[in-house]
Amino acid sequence: MSNKYVVIDLETTGNSPKKGDKIIQFAAVVIQNGCVIEEYSSLVYPEQPIPAFIEELTGLSDEMVKDSPLFADIAPKVVKLLKDAYFVAHNVLFDLTFLQEELIMAGFEGFHGPVLDTVEMARILMPGSDSFTLSDLAVQEGLSHDRPHQADSDAYVTGELLLILFKRLHRLPLATIRQLHKLSYSLKSDLDEILAEIMLQKQKSLEELPDQLEQFRGITLKKEQRNISRDGEKEMIYPAGDRDKEMLLKKVFPFYEKRSGQFRMMDLVHDTFQQEHHSMIEAGTGVGKSIAYLFPALIEAVRSRKPVVISTFTTQLQEQLLTKDIPLLQKMVEFPFHTVLLKGKNHYISLEKFERTLREPENNYDTALTKMQLLVWLTETSTGDRDELHLSSGGQMYWNKVKHDVTDQMTNHAWSSREFYNRMKRDAQSAHLIITNHSFLLSDLIAERGILPEFDCLIIDEGHHFEKTSRKFLGQKLDYAHVRYFLQHMGLYEQKQMAYRMVQTMEKFCIEAEAGTQYAAWNKIMADLSFEMDELFKVVSFIVKKHIKNKHNGWVNCRLDNRQTRELNMLTAAAERFLFLLKEYNKAMSDWYEMMQQKGGKQNEKLNMLLSELVSWMNEGEKIMQSIREILLQPLGEHVHWIEMDTRAMQNKTTIYAQPVSVSSQLNKLVFQKKKSVVVTSATMTVKGNFTYMLNELGLEPSQVYLEQITSPFRYDKQVQFVISNDLPEVNSVSLAEYAAAIGEHIISIAEATKGRMLILFTSYEMLRKTYELLKESGFLHEYTMLAQGITSGSRTRLTRNFLRFEKAILLGTNSFWEGIDIPGEDLSCLIMVRLPFSPPDEPHTEAKCLEVKEKGGNPFYDYSLPEAVIRFKQGFGRLIRTSTDKGLMVVFDRRVISTRYGKAFLDSIPSVKAQEMNIDQLTDLIKRWL
Repeated sequence: MSNKYVVIDLETTGNSPKKGDKIIQFAAVVIQNGCVIEEYSSLVYPEQPIPAFIEELTGLSDEMVKDSPLFADIAPKVVKLLKDAYFVAHNVLFDLTFLQEELIMAGFEGFHGPVLDTVEMARILMPGSDSFTLSDLAVQEGLSHDRPHQADSDAYVTGELLLILFKRLHRLPLATIRQLHKLSYSLKSDLDEILAEIMLQKQKSLEELPDQLEQFRGITLKKEQRNISRDGEKEMIYPAGDRDKEMLLKKVFPFYEKRSGQFRMMDLVHDTFQQEHHSMIEAGTGVGKSIAYLFPALIEAVRSRKPVVISTFTTQLQEQLLTKDIPLLQKMVEFPFHTVLLKGKNHYISLEKFERTLREPENNYDTALTKMQLLVWLTETSTGDRDELHLSSGGQMYWNKVKHDVTDQMTNHAWSSREFYNRMKRDAQSAHLIITNHSFLLSDLIAERGILPEFDCLIIDEGHHFEKTSRKFLGQKLDYAHVRYFLQHMGLYEQKQMAYRMVQTMEKFCIEAEAGTQYAAWNKIMADLSFEMDELFKVVSFIVKKHIKNKHNGWVNCRLDNRQTRELNMLTAAAERFLFLLKEYNKAMSDWYEMMQQKGGKQNEKLNMLLSELVSWMNEGEKIMQSIREILLQPLGEHVHWIEMDTRAMQNKTTIYAQPVSVSSQLNKLVFQKKKSVVVTSATMTVKGNFTYMLNELGLEPSQVYLEQITSPFRYDKQVQFVISNDLPEVNSVSLAEYAAAIGEHIISIAEATKGRMLILFTSYEMLRKTYELLKESGFLHEYTMLAQGITSGSRTRLTRNFLRFEKAILLGTNSFWEGIDIPGEDLSCLIMVRLPFSPPDEPHTEAKCLEVKEKGGNPFYDYSLPEAVIRFKQGFGRLIRTSTDKGLMVVFDRRVISTRYGKAFLDSIPSVKAQEMNIDQLTDLIKRWL
């Protein structure tokens, strides 16, 4: 590019020049014709102290800048550098705003030329990046960035990143550049002229698309890949001896050390398939269970010429198997095999919807940016899976418009054969291994949708989640935000949503009279629907308010099964009114559909696309009606019904649920009786070495399944110090505030001894929030980076990544942090468990389940509540030691683990470690010696 680009980076005393914050370092890198032609950097005296956290972040101190020039002294140089140039920065509005203020204060006019934001450009041109911070992008692109948060280093790396982004831009096909150019006027960056220049260059010669790409209806996307043929594949001989297995694994791991547990599990899985029975295998951390079941699964797939299905709990675990373990498995065998990853419909982009929205004029920033991301992504993706993308919250809202819905019609439109979801279904037919998740597996087995090809062998990984996932899937929910979105999407005519488009289409096909009549009737239905929906959820809010009596500030739940007759009558009446109007809505939609189909003609493509969308929304209306019937009007027997609400937002965050109390009999019939061989595996399925709890949850008799526990190869007795605090109050003997204050003092002492590197697990968000606030208010941990789930912004993945980034970090988590995060080595040296992880006795499902156990003659506590808590305890314990070289400290604040008769169940269910009782002084002394 012949343009001149000046890449700027500033280090400052704070975030707001309006509040008096100042520049402490300025750096610029000048790029022209694809090369760095000049570099300039200077420290700047800010005429104010540098805050401690800025000094820690940048490494710049008052001493270092005290003899540096004022900004006014370097301002002429800055102005000269920026003349006739693009202003480039990573998050350009921050640097530009700061620089403008300083230039004006120095007596200069300020910068008024074009700007480029490399964050924005990276979002568009690297849509699959995990993070768009400069440091993370530098690692991703292999750029040397040894002094982050120092302006000269940051500016140079940003310049290198800009050149990489330009190369990516030039490689894009002409059709994609055209679409990007149309959308570029909504950006912060002045990309329009650069895109126009690239278009002109590309139009000068006939473009030849790479073999893997195709252009269809103005959109360039990756072609469907040909499947690996299964013709001529040879049956493999299973390596029965340990020596044979060891040689096989050394192909992948040159320094592989024999793991007898892994070999044993391989044999168990292989025997399960050969003998056509079921197995339940608990494999401790470090056994290497993924390879232990994948290898015999592949052998079985080749032998039977049918796929083996592997089901995991989350889509993240699916990705981990595909990207980490399957490549290792491929190195172990001498032939190419085919693995397909299958997820639910809503994970995949609908190309038909995307094309439709591309035609709509765009002036919303988030939507324009996301459209640009998707255009670039379509030239790269083979799956069309949203999990490959890193979208903003605004981008996620747009994705919701262009993703596939369960109700989407998948045939009879121009894009059908190219839709990624259809590609995945075709791909699965020739797969050796199919990796899916519990929700997708259940939907296919229960609804008998036939998306999965015929299979006999199934592996259920993370099997301790299978029962809970099944309950969710077999249940119903009615969510205020979802119903509101549904109604808003249809909208009044004046709101120019679906109703407007339908009326416009009817008028286009000369059905003006009908259009006018329908339009008036429609507006009344939608206005009434909106009113009655709010009335229904007002009744729901009333019931919850009466239940909680204003004692809670946050998420609460309230069982409907236990409500008084008057309250239920109010709820039923409101639900019946809303249901009646939904029926009227669907009748009106059906009338519109028939009218447009009859008079519009079948050959009009735009009309067919609209009709297809109309059917989807009619189906969505049917689903909402079904939820109302099954939850509120004709509640199913042996189900638990409850309301969940955030009291800080009330109606906006309200969901009504119905779930079966038990799914054990359904799982037995749907899964274990229908499949020849099922392997259920997890690191946490036993209580004191016993599988009874998990067998009951999954509906299995001991005679139906082979059971084995394979212990971890780690030396926990050498790698872990396990401490129970003996100077804290009993959990249930004091108030929440008193307990939070007591554990807060302990956390401060432990953090100072461990220098951070600490994960604290809570069972209650309220307790987490209170503890976090007390720790922040104390000021004792001001040198530490404190991250708290639900308080610090970001997903679990982002919080974990930030925890790894800072040396003195403390992470407070609940729920999802009890499992599924992997922090090996010294990054995690201390794990604190605040309370034993019992579910609250008034939690709706727990309450109903305990009643069911009691009615069947069992003991609700020992047969359900305790085993469930022990499984979670084991999951939490498993966060600490992830490799054979790790060592760490586990601290349990809840004395019930030793002060009660049942506490022994927790200690007897984890690997053998010595439990030590200590006060805080003894504990900090141990930490200093141990770590």
